[in-house]
Order: sequence, then structure tokens, then C-alpha cells
Amino acid sequence: MSMPYYVAPEQVMKDRAEYAQKGIARGRSLVATTYDQGIAIVAENPSRSLHKISEIYDRIAFGGVGKYNEYDQLRVAGVRHADTKGFAYSREDVDARSLANLYAQYLGNVFTHEMKPLEVEVLVAELGPVGGHDQLYHIAYEGTITDEERFCVLGGEAETITERVAAAWQEGWDLAGALRAATAALGGPDRALAAGDLEAATLSRGNGRRTFRRVSEEELAQLLA
Repeated sequence: MSMPYYVAPEQVMKDRAEYAQKGIARGRSLVATTYDQGIAIVAENPSRSLHKISEIYDRIAFGGVGKYNEYDQLRVAGVRHADTKGFAYSREDVDARSLANLYAQYLGNVFTHEMKPLEVEVLVAELGPVGGHDQLYHIAYEGTITDEERFCVLGGEAETITERVAAAWQEGWDLAGALRAATAALGGPDRALAAGDLEAATLSRGNGRRTFRRVSEEELAQLLA
């Protein structure tokens, strides 16, 4: 009987990480940033129906990059978890931190125990009752969770785009300024992205109980002008 080949655990983890990173890098990036009235989320996405940015609950939004079918499954699971918790307890008990922890545990288990990792990165954003209390959680493909303060970048060119957003970021800027900076960071110096190339949404303290709102292509074009 032939003996099975031995592969070091470190090599297995390295191969899985490289596989997931390559899959994520093939997709387009996403930027989320705070502004004076809440949180703005912008993603390079020409599709009008396959959304990268969605609503999870009253004050919580979801963003995903990588393989659409994989992060959309996570979105659906997040909606079900939030609805169940809100029904069983109260709407105020549904928060972004518990949802981010749930995603982190699931992604970590898949990365460690399954043959193929999920090729996704996930954003969970929660609007605070007042400025300065907004929350941005970045969950990586291997389950690492990061609490970001001012802005968050997901996707294959995250480091470069992060530098651009950090250079342009301003305390208390308005929605138009935040969207223009995020769009410029996504496109870089060599590409000019138009409203038709983007998907944008906000969590705004002026939108009532359900704070999530999609920014239409016409409105986005006016804000970017």
C-alpha cells in the first residue's frame, strides 16, 4: 500500500491564502468612509442588479468583494441572523459587532477546515446615533476581523487605495466630498470612473429608522460633478 504524501500545515495554509488572495484580486474594490451625516459606501460595479452593497438591518449595511455567489450567501445569512435576533429580543439588540464576529467565525472555520477557502472580503457597517460612534468592521477571507475608524478599503488593490483615501480624507466632510474622494481613490491617476461604473449607498442619520439608502446613478453623477 502506498503512503499518502505529507504536506506541512504551514504550506497548506499558505496555499489556501494565496488561492483566496488571487480570487479577491480579480474583483473590483470597495471603499467605505464616514462623513458628516453618516457612512458612505462606494464600489466599482457597473452591474445594476448584482449588488456589492446591501442593507442588513435598520442601521447596518453589508459590503462584499470577491466571488459574488459566495459573499451574497453571507449577506443572506446575515439578514436572517439579524431578523431572528431582532424578533426574539429587540431591534436595538442587533448590532454590527456580533454580526461581524459571526462572519469572522464562519470564514475562519471554512479557511481552516475546508479544502477551498471563500474568495471574499466582507464589510459590516453600523450607523451610530451621533457622529463619531459609527462602526466599520472589515472581515478578511481567513476570518481576521479589523475595527476601522475613519474609512475601510476592501479588494485586491486595498493598500494603494487606502493610501489615496488617507491622503484625501477630511474630518466632517459632506457626502459629495466623500464620494468624490472615494471615486478618485478607486480609479487612481490613470482612470476616471463615471457614475455608471459605480455603485453607491449611504447610512444616514436623516433617513429615519431604516437609514440605508442607495444613491441613484443620476444623483451620483450630480454629486461627482
